[in-house]
Formats: sequence, C-alpha cells, structure tokens
Amino acid sequence: MLMQRNKSLLLYSAMVVTLGMSACTPTHHVRGNFVKEEKIEAVTVGQDSQYDVIQKLGSPTTKATFDPLIWYYIGQTTEKRGILDHEITDEQIVRVTFAENGLVENVEIVDTERLDLPYEREKTHTSGNEMTFMKQFLGNLGRFNTENMQE
Repeated sequence: MLMQRNKSLLLYSAMVVTLGMSACTPTHHVRGNFVKEEKIEAVTVGQDSQYDVIQKLGSPTTKATFDPLIWYYIGQTTEKRGILDHEITDEQIVRVTFAENGLVENVEIVDTERLDLPYEREKTHTSGNEMTFMKQFLGNLGRFNTENMQE
C-alpha cells in the first residue's frame, strides 16, 4: 500500500513538473513580411516599376505617410515567455523608393537599432476636479426638480 502511494506520488510530481516546464516554453510569432536577399537583389533600380516590385516582393507592409512613393516591407519575430512581455528577437525593414516616373530609385535595408524605452504604468495627472463618492453624492442633493416628481 505504501509502495503504491509512493509510485502515484512520484507520477503526479513528474506530471506537475512536466506541465510547469512546458508552461515556460517560449512561443515564437512571425509578423509581417521577411523579404529574402535573393528577392531584394532581383529588384532592378531604374528599370522595375511599382507593378514589378509587387510581383517580386509582394504587397508592401505599409507606405510612407507623407510620400506614397516610399514603400516599406517590415517583418518581425517575437518571443514570449510565460507572462512576460513580448521581446523582438529578429527584425527586418526594407525601404523601396520610387522616382516620380514610377521606377525604382533605391532599395535598402533599414537599420533596425532601437532604443529600449521603459513603459510607464502610472497615469498622467490631469487638471480638474477629482470627485470622491461623497462629493458626488452630496453634490447631487437638491438638484432634482421636485415639481415634476409630484406628477
């Protein structure tokens, strides 16, 4: 009986440890469009049009806000461990610039150096009244129209 209890305890302990270890396994997510080097080299500056670039690289991830002649192909790989925030493990940004005549002017891989800015979890103070429950409750006394309430 004691031997059977020890075996089941060992089995349950092994299951808990296994599940605990698998919960901390990182999950990887690929987002966006990672363009291969061969495809980037296939784009010919001064010869390919926007249609040709779409055929070779696919649709751009985004276009520049103030200049529709600049296209970006953005790809990211992120890793998440347990309850921690996502961490970017790999990133690629390709910028394709077109001339006014619609032909490719420049294709370059953009430097992806980032500043690691910490998140600020506190709220920004705003001016105005900060009403407590009692201020709201007492402030509403006498504001109701008693003439309409009698009807």
